[in-house]
Amino acid sequence: MKKFNRVYQFKITLKDIKPPIWRRILVPENYSFWDLHVAIQDSMGWFDCHLHEFRIVNPKTAMREAIGIPDDDFDDFEMKAGWKCKIKDYFSEDNPKADYIYDFGDNWEHTVTLEKILPKSENQEYPVCVAGKRKCPPEDCGGVWGYMGLLEAINDPGHELHLEMLEWVGDEFDPEEFDPKAVAFGDPEMRFKIAFRNK
Repeated sequence: MKKFNRVYQFKITLKDIKPPIWRRILVPENYSFWDLHVAIQDSMGWFDCHLHEFRIVNPKTAMREAIGIPDDDFDDFEMKAGWKCKIKDYFSEDNPKADYIYDFGDNWEHTVTLEKILPKSENQEYPVCVAGKRKCPPEDCGGVWGYMGLLEAINDPGHELHLEMLEWVGDEFDPEEFDPKAVAFGDPEMRFKIAFRNK
Protein backbone atom coordinates (compact mmCIF):
# COMPACT_ATOMS: atom_id res chain seq x y z
CA MET A 1 0.00 0.00 0.00
CA LYS A 2 1.15 3.53 -0.76
CA LYS A 3 2.26 5.69 2.14
CA PHE A 4 -0.32 7.83 3.90
CA ASN A 5 -0.28 10.22 6.85
CA ARG A 6 -3.94 10.49 7.82
CA VAL A 7 -6.88 8.18 8.37
CA TYR A 8 -10.59 8.71 7.84
CA GLN A 9 -12.91 7.68 10.65
CA PHE A 10 -16.24 6.48 9.29
CA LYS A 11 -19.42 5.36 10.99
CA ILE A 12 -21.47 2.92 8.91
CA THR A 13 -25.09 2.47 9.99
CA LEU A 14 -27.56 0.04 8.46
CA LYS A 15 -30.77 1.94 7.75
CA ASP A 16 -34.29 1.12 8.99
CA ILE A 17 -33.28 -1.36 11.71
CA LYS A 18 -33.74 -0.69 15.43
CA PRO A 19 -31.81 -1.02 17.64
CA PRO A 20 -29.25 0.13 15.08
CA ILE A 21 -26.55 -2.06 13.57
CA TRP A 22 -23.42 0.03 13.08
CA ARG A 23 -19.62 -0.01 12.80
CA ARG A 24 -16.87 2.57 13.30
CA ILE A 25 -13.80 2.03 11.12
CA LEU A 26 -10.57 3.88 10.37
CA VAL A 27 -9.17 3.63 6.85
CA PRO A 28 -6.19 5.20 5.04
CA GLU A 29 -6.82 8.58 3.38
CA ASN A 30 -5.58 7.21 0.02
CA TYR A 31 -8.31 4.56 -0.17
CA SER A 32 -10.45 4.24 -3.26
CA PHE A 33 -14.19 3.62 -3.03
CA TRP A 34 -13.47 -0.02 -3.90
CA ASP A 35 -11.13 -0.24 -0.90
CA LEU A 36 -13.78 1.37 1.30
CA HIS A 37 -16.38 -1.06 -0.03
CA VAL A 38 -14.21 -4.02 1.01
CA ALA A 39 -13.66 -2.50 4.47
CA ILE A 40 -17.41 -1.97 4.93
CA GLN A 41 -18.15 -5.53 3.84
CA ASP A 42 -15.61 -7.00 6.24
CA SER A 43 -16.54 -4.82 9.22
CA MET A 44 -20.28 -5.32 8.81
CA GLY A 45 -19.99 -9.06 8.22
CA TRP A 46 -21.38 -9.24 4.67
CA PHE A 47 -19.97 -11.86 2.29
CA ASP A 48 -19.41 -9.51 -0.69
CA CYS A 49 -21.37 -11.77 -3.04
CA HIS A 50 -23.72 -9.13 -4.49
CA LEU A 51 -23.42 -5.83 -6.33
CA HIS A 52 -23.01 -2.53 -4.50
CA GLU A 53 -22.89 1.20 -5.10
CA PHE A 54 -22.14 4.43 -3.28
CA ARG A 55 -24.20 7.56 -3.82
CA ILE A 56 -22.45 10.78 -2.90
CA VAL A 57 -22.30 14.42 -3.97
CA ASN A 58 -19.22 15.30 -5.99
CA PRO A 59 -17.97 18.53 -4.36
CA LYS A 60 -16.51 19.74 -7.67
CA THR A 61 -19.84 19.60 -9.51
CA ALA A 62 -22.36 19.64 -6.63
CA MET A 63 -24.03 16.71 -8.45
CA ARG A 64 -24.89 13.38 -6.85
CA GLU A 65 -22.95 10.50 -8.39
CA ALA A 66 -23.12 6.72 -8.29
CA ILE A 67 -19.82 4.92 -7.68
CA GLY A 68 -19.46 1.15 -7.82
CA ILE A 69 -19.09 -1.41 -10.60
CA PRO A 70 -19.99 -0.07 -14.07
CA ASP A 71 -22.30 -2.25 -16.19
CA ASP A 72 -22.21 -1.97 -19.98
CA ASP A 73 -25.82 -3.19 -20.12
CA PHE A 74 -27.02 0.06 -18.56
CA ASP A 75 -25.65 2.77 -20.86
CA ASP A 76 -28.29 5.29 -19.76
CA PHE A 77 -27.08 5.17 -16.14
CA GLU A 78 -23.58 6.39 -15.37
CA MET A 79 -21.77 4.41 -12.70
CA LYS A 80 -18.23 5.47 -11.94
CA ALA A 81 -15.71 2.72 -11.23
CA GLY A 82 -15.01 2.60 -7.51
CA TRP A 83 -11.36 1.66 -7.99
CA LYS A 84 -10.81 4.85 -10.02
CA CYS A 85 -12.35 7.24 -7.45
CA LYS A 86 -10.53 8.30 -4.28
CA ILE A 87 -12.47 8.87 -1.08
CA LYS A 88 -10.45 12.02 -0.32
CA ASP A 89 -11.78 13.62 -3.51
CA TYR A 90 -15.35 13.30 -2.23
CA PHE A 91 -15.50 13.08 1.56
CA SER A 92 -14.73 16.13 3.71
CA GLU A 93 -16.08 17.94 6.76
CA ASP A 94 -18.33 19.86 4.38
CA ASN A 95 -19.40 16.71 2.51
CA PRO A 96 -19.39 13.98 5.16
CA LYS A 97 -22.19 11.62 4.09
CA ALA A 98 -22.79 8.96 1.45
CA ASP A 99 -25.30 6.19 0.94
CA TYR A 100 -23.96 2.67 0.43
CA ILE A 101 -26.30 0.08 -1.05
CA TYR A 102 -25.43 -3.61 -0.98
CA ASP A 103 -27.39 -6.37 -2.75
CA PHE A 104 -29.89 -4.69 -5.07
CA GLY A 105 -32.39 -7.50 -4.37
CA ASP A 106 -32.47 -7.29 -0.57
CA ASN A 107 -31.46 -3.62 -0.89
CA TRP A 108 -29.42 -3.14 2.27
CA GLU A 109 -28.99 0.63 2.61
CA HIS A 110 -26.25 2.04 4.82
CA THR A 111 -25.39 5.59 5.82
CA VAL A 112 -21.65 6.23 5.64
CA THR A 113 -20.58 9.24 7.70
CA LEU A 114 -17.11 10.75 7.87
CA GLU A 115 -16.73 11.61 11.56
CA LYS A 116 -13.10 12.69 11.76
CA ILE A 117 -9.83 12.92 9.86
CA LEU A 118 -7.02 11.84 12.17
CA PRO A 119 -3.24 11.48 12.06
CA LYS A 120 -2.04 7.95 11.42
CA SER A 121 -0.80 6.06 14.46
CA GLU A 122 2.54 4.39 13.77
CA ASN A 123 1.66 1.43 15.99
CA GLN A 124 -1.68 0.68 14.32
CA GLU A 125 -2.46 -1.33 11.21
CA TYR A 126 -5.22 -0.01 8.95
CA PRO A 127 -8.04 -0.49 8.28
CA VAL A 128 -9.27 -1.17 11.79
CA CYS A 129 -12.71 -1.52 13.36
CA VAL A 130 -12.79 0.30 16.69
CA ALA A 131 -16.46 0.01 17.68
CA GLY A 132 -19.85 -1.28 16.63
CA LYS A 133 -23.11 -2.78 17.77
CA ARG A 134 -25.11 -5.87 16.88
CA LYS A 135 -24.54 -8.67 14.39
CA CYS A 136 -25.04 -8.16 10.66
CA PRO A 137 -28.22 -9.73 9.21
CA PRO A 138 -27.72 -13.01 7.32
CA GLU A 139 -27.21 -12.77 3.57
CA ASP A 140 -30.29 -13.32 1.38
CA CYS A 141 -32.80 -13.09 4.24
CA GLY A 142 -35.10 -10.73 2.33
CA GLY A 143 -33.92 -7.27 3.33
CA VAL A 144 -35.06 -5.30 6.37
CA TRP A 145 -38.57 -6.77 6.51
CA GLY A 146 -37.33 -10.30 5.92
CA TYR A 147 -34.81 -9.84 8.73
CA MET A 148 -37.46 -8.55 11.12
CA GLY A 149 -39.60 -11.57 10.27
CA LEU A 150 -36.63 -13.86 10.83
CA LEU A 151 -35.97 -12.40 14.30
CA GLU A 152 -39.63 -12.73 15.20
CA ALA A 153 -39.65 -16.39 14.17
CA ILE A 154 -36.45 -17.47 15.93
CA ASN A 155 -37.35 -15.64 19.15
CA ASP A 156 -40.83 -17.18 19.43
CA PRO A 157 -40.87 -20.97 19.99
CA GLY A 158 -44.58 -20.92 19.17
CA HIS A 159 -44.07 -19.31 15.76
CA GLU A 160 -45.02 -21.58 12.86
CA LEU A 161 -41.63 -20.96 11.19
CA HIS A 162 -39.56 -21.13 14.39
CA LEU A 163 -37.79 -24.44 13.73
CA GLU A 164 -37.40 -23.81 9.99
CA MET A 165 -35.84 -20.37 10.46
CA LEU A 166 -33.68 -21.53 13.36
CA GLU A 167 -32.30 -24.32 11.20
CA TRP A 168 -31.72 -21.91 8.29
CA VAL A 169 -29.90 -19.26 10.33
CA GLY A 170 -28.15 -21.66 12.72
CA ASP A 171 -28.61 -22.21 16.44
CA GLU A 172 -25.58 -20.03 17.18
CA PHE A 173 -27.04 -16.86 15.63
CA ASP A 174 -27.16 -14.05 18.21
CA PRO A 175 -28.39 -10.74 16.78
CA GLU A 176 -26.87 -8.80 19.70
CA GLU A 177 -23.37 -10.23 19.27
CA PHE A 178 -20.51 -8.12 17.92
CA ASP A 179 -16.83 -7.83 18.82
CA PRO A 180 -14.81 -5.21 16.90
CA LYS A 181 -11.59 -7.03 17.79
CA ALA A 182 -12.84 -10.08 15.87
CA VAL A 183 -13.13 -8.17 12.57
CA ALA A 184 -10.60 -9.37 9.98
CA PHE A 185 -10.03 -7.19 6.94
CA GLY A 186 -9.21 -8.67 3.55
CA ASP A 187 -6.85 -7.25 0.93
CA PRO A 188 -8.83 -5.03 -1.49
CA GLU A 189 -6.44 -5.80 -4.36
CA MET A 190 -6.85 -9.54 -3.88
CA ARG A 191 -10.63 -9.14 -3.60
CA PHE A 192 -10.59 -7.19 -6.87
CA LYS A 193 -8.63 -9.93 -8.65
CA ILE A 194 -11.05 -12.57 -7.39
CA ALA A 195 -14.12 -10.54 -8.35
CA PHE A 196 -12.93 -9.82 -11.88
CA ARG A 197 -10.81 -12.85 -12.74
CA ASN A 198 -13.23 -13.91 -15.49
CA LYS A 199 -13.72 -10.45 -16.95
